[in-house]
Amino acid sequence: MKTVILISADIEWRAICGIYPQAELQASPYGEWFSVKIDLSGDPRDMIALQRSVHRFAEPIFFHGGWGKIAAAASTQYSIDHFKPDLLMNLGTCGGFAGRIESGEIILVDRTIVYDILELMGDLDEHLAHYSTTIDLAWLGEAYPGRVRRDLLVSGDRDLIAQEIPYLVEKFNANAGDWESGAIAWVAARNQMRLIVLRGVTDLVSASGSEAYGDMEYFSQAALQMMHRLVEALPDWLSLAAAKF
Repeated sequence: MKTVILISADIEWRAICGIYPQAELQASPYGEWFSVKIDLSGDPRDMIALQRSVHRFAEPIFFHGGWGKIAAAASTQYSIDHFKPDLLMNLGTCGGFAGRIESGEIILVDRTIVYDILELMGDLDEHLAHYSTTIDLAWLGEAYPGRVRRDLLVSGDRDLIAQEIPYLVEKFNANAGDWESGAIAWVAARNQMRLIVLRGVTDLVSASGSEAYGDMEYFSQAALQMMHRLVEALPDWLSLAAAKF
């Protein structure tokens, strides 16, 4: 099973490079990339570990696709065409809606909605539907590694605006948002590519804003911790995916 793991934001990519300091970085038109061998061995008493036994090692490609919908869409298509993977993954961060989700939760994304479309001539709902994607997760089954929350994610080329959250809740029943997953999911679906998106909540947005707004150091540390958590869980996700292929 050949896997490409897309990493979007620059700060998330720096965290990944820090986790794998010996990686040999290669260049692409969009960002750096590298492959690394990951040991999938585990406790033989564990069900996931038993699935791992046939797939002891994996060698995924980590690819820095870039931030925002334009870079995310282009680099996703490039990764599919250039590497021809069996599976795409996207690991990253997102902002949560205070009172509806907790900081530190990890979302297994099953639907993405590009919400920052402004349509003043035609049918807004029609345009929103065009760039909404349901991610097929049926092939994975329902027993996921670790504790994750299966949920939709709204995407826009901007940080979450506190005054817009009531609309996002009422319109989409959303609990969190990011910048890139909507574009990644849309391109993956059109290539009939299996996709796993895992996004961790680093901060909560309320009427008063977010603890990360205006405090890059806070976000840097929260993103670093979240990327470490996602990478720690990666062998389990790769093992599960390989067992289902």
